[in-house]
Amino acid sequence: MPIYSAAQQEIAEKISSHNVTLKNWRDWRWQLKHSIQDIDTVETLLGIRFDPKKRKALEMTVKKFPLSITPYYLSLINTDDHENDPVFKQAFPSARELEIEKHDMADPLSEDKDSPVPGVTHRYPDRVLLQVSNVCSMYCRHCTRKRKVGDRDSIPGREDILKGIDYVRQHPEIRDVLLSGGDPLMLSDDYLDWILTEVRRIPHVQVIRIGTRMPVVLPYRITPELVERLKKHQPLWLNTHFNHPREINASAKEALRLLADAGIPLGNQSVLLAGVNDCQRIMKSLVHKLVENRVRPYYLYQCDLAEGLSHFRTPVGKGIEIMESLRGHTSGFAVPTYVIDAPGGGGKIPMNPNYLISLSTNKVVLRNYEGVITTYQEPEKYESIFCNRKCDECHLDLKLEDSTECAAVGIERLLSDWDRTISLTPEDNDRMERRTHD
Repeated sequence: MPIYSAAQQEIAEKISSHNVTLKNWRDWRWQLKHSIQDIDTVETLLGIRFDPKKRKALEMTVKKFPLSITPYYLSLINTDDHENDPVFKQAFPSARELEIEKHDMADPLSEDKDSPVPGVTHRYPDRVLLQVSNVCSMYCRHCTRKRKVGDRDSIPGREDILKGIDYVRQHPEIRDVLLSGGDPLMLSDDYLDWILTEVRRIPHVQVIRIGTRMPVVLPYRITPELVERLKKHQPLWLNTHFNHPREINASAKEALRLLADAGIPLGNQSVLLAGVNDCQRIMKSLVHKLVENRVRPYYLYQCDLAEGLSHFRTPVGKGIEIMESLRGHTSGFAVPTYVIDAPGGGGKIPMNPNYLISLSTNKVVLRNYEGVITTYQEPEKYESIFCNRKCDECHLDLKLEDSTECAAVGIERLLSDWDRTISLTPEDNDRMERRTHD
């Protein structure tokens, strides 16, 4: 039985001396078992050869930053022009990764410093990142956690994860927990289900998120069985990481469909990468394909100052240029927020074109995406509310609980199906008074 494409069929046959069926190829465990982790195998499978000098530099790179590519993702590479292929650049090492510039850092986002307990990054007031895995199905060459990913000696165990969950339990201000890694979907269905169950038991956790690149590099991991497990833990959000339109093929679309049909909101976090997607046409095509598959473009990241990523970084001006080509030129929900994740742990800082030209006490001067300059008149009689933090004296409606949809009274209230009231008692009832005194 043929594999999905001729390229996949050829790669599968080279990987295994046995006949590889479509079922084998689409088994995510088979894909992991046959992950490509050395340069020789890449040369064999793609039918390419590196000259001795380049090969030596590549081997030195792999010693410092490991190589791992799923057969599926490897099959997406255009072998006629692999050097310029966006999939190849994201998956295969470059000797330039050994170029450590003076501004590069091992931990550019200071995640280790913002870690109160192992495996937890608590940077923002109401949310934390819980690192549940240090391994991925593929090691992206632009990863900001290159210092950790692939380190099998530091994979968090059940005790470590419980310490992180206990930290969340002890901090009622935390309402949002992001499971990250590595890739959380490298865990088994049972283990992931256990983690989600433990986090969901914490009363003050409103939202759980999962960050994963599986729909991109190993979409077969998104099985109906996995989706059934995830559905149990709503509200659950999932963010993935498509960087180029070519990554969104039939298999990726099916993975996204399974997740979206299960009612799981999907977002995408792209990284702006030189030579991969630093082009207005590419980025517009990417966001259009995402929203077509019910994925909201969430962030466009400026490439971090992690060690070995200098060849991927673009000027911030390139990101602004791309944003100019999106805002107003496509649907608002297809426009991601362009951010710099501030070095030193300052968090995500939005970067936008300057649409505000000037302002005075009564008027704002703006420009739109076409360059049209317009004004917005400020209100003439706005009475500013001075906030002294004395909320009980404020005249704003600060009753923030859910509104009652029906305020039925009297007999109507007893007859309603939406109200649990079973009796109505007069205010001066002696029996109620006795209950109060007792």
